[in-house]
Amino acid sequence: MAAKLRKGDKVVVLTGKDKGKTGEISSVDPKAGKAVVSGLNMAIRHTRQSQTSQGGRLPKAMPINLSNLAIVDANGKATRVGFRMEGDQKVRFAKTTGDVI
Repeated sequence: MAAKLRKGDKVVVLTGKDKGKTGEISSVDPKAGKAVVSGLNMAIRHTRQSQTSQGGRLPKAMPINLSNLAIVDANGKATRVGFRMEGDQKVRFAKTTGDVI
């Protein structure tokens, strides 16, 4: 199945503690159905000091379920993603505006 949300997409969070905030997807795990959005759903992780990095309490972006994310269209609104054929190529488009993503 084609991915509706991909790395680099600008998304808005629909539910949870970061509801209404926007960010860019930094990684997607399709098997688990989750994505990491940079700067959102932050948690504090304790790390041990090593020769290369300073230890301590470091903020880390945690995965968000794909069902709680919606892509942002050209107008800045949340939209659903559809698929259509343009020539011999399958493309994603925003349901609200009809623009190709």
